[in-house]
Amino acid sequence: MSQRILLVDDEQDITTVLKAGLEHSGFQVDAFNNPEDAFSQFKPDYYDLVLLDIKMPKMNGFELCRELVRKDTRPKICFMTAYEVSLSEARSMFPNLKADGFIKKPMALGKIVEVVQNTLNNAAS
Repeated sequence: MSQRILLVDDEQDITTVLKAGLEHSGFQVDAFNNPEDAFSQFKPDYYDLVLLDIKMPKMNGFELCRELVRKDTRPKICFMTAYEVSLSEARSMFPNLKADGFIKKPMALGKIVEVVQNTLNNAAS
């Protein structure tokens, strides 16, 4: 069975390209442009990976992560951002942050697929 990914980014162009690229690589992808919709449609015990943009209106990726983890701690979490935020900085702002990967945008689609595969194949950090 293919691995399932929840993708959340407020930019539709990004979700469209990433969803197509990840599906082409064999993943099942549910993509959302609104973090509140993603949260309300979230299915516990369903996803293997959650791919979250950090900077989104209404609810940022860190806040969405916190809420999703309350529903299901199993999926790996990978954050994406175009801004200068490192994983160590994110962990200092959110000490209990569950984060298994970090993608700096822009990144070539092939590299994103590689990061996703590596994150899914590695034990939780």
